[in-house]
Amino acid sequence: MTRFAPSPTGPLHLGHALAALVAWDLAARAGGTFLLRIEDIDRTRCRQEFEEELMADLRWLGLAWPEPVRRQSDHLTDYAAALGRLRALGVVYPCFCTRGEIEREVRAMVSAPHGPEGLLYPGTCRALGAEERDARIAAGEGHAWRLDVARAAAVAGPIAWHDRRHGRQSAQPEVLGDVVLARKDIGTSYHLAVVVDDAAQGISLVTRGEDLLPCTHLHRLLQHLLGLPVPEWAHHPLVRDAAGRRLAKRDHAAGLRTLREQGVTPSGIRDRLAWALREMA
Repeated sequence: MTRFAPSPTGPLHLGHALAALVAWDLAARAGGTFLLRIEDIDRTRCRQEFEEELMADLRWLGLAWPEPVRRQSDHLTDYAAALGRLRALGVVYPCFCTRGEIEREVRAMVSAPHGPEGLLYPGTCRALGAEERDARIAAGEGHAWRLDVARAAAVAGPIAWHDRRHGRQSAQPEVLGDVVLARKDIGTSYHLAVVVDDAAQGISLVTRGEDLLPCTHLHRLLQHLLGLPVPEWAHHPLVRDAAGRRLAKRDHAAGLRTLREQGVTPSGIRDRLAWALREMA
């Protein structure tokens, strides 16, 4: 069971096509099922028209999937329940910091901690006492919920996971620091929602870009803490522009709709991505 899980925040491009085709091809070779999931928890950026467009693009590529499609916005109670279990384990804490406060604190540090995605949260609210935390929450102060990664890793102990390209990996969730698991405006985050969704849908092989490889260390930890099944992973290469940058939704020249309007066929898309599809076969 594989899945392609786009966010409907803009048109799909060649990088999305690669991600979808890798998941589709691997499911087909194994006699499995390909699922489409809509990751639409970002209410400020997700649009119905983008969802309709991405589905049209995927059907044009020749892909199909069972209905109904799982939409994250329909399952906020699932993520809240998972967060509740992590709170009961004592591995999360409320963070009252604003982005501006975090930036100012990081700038003031002599040696700010860094991870693969940039600066890490310095742990400002981690040391707050339970009494102060409870009082600030009771007062209605806005807060996110962060993972206390050191405590969580100690609870879990040594854990590992397997990637089809990179082999056995010892989980090192500390590389991302104390990440946000539930945002102030939304009761979840990508990290929490994706592990809950994959378990709920019975995903046995998670396919995604190699830029998300560091996240898998964290996701494996969350799966262990939540008692969820452990899938296999396959992180595929990224499609890059002429300057070597990973494609983004602003790259309209590589947009699937643009390419379709230029007369490119689905087989032509596969030809352009053949180098990566062969590597993942």
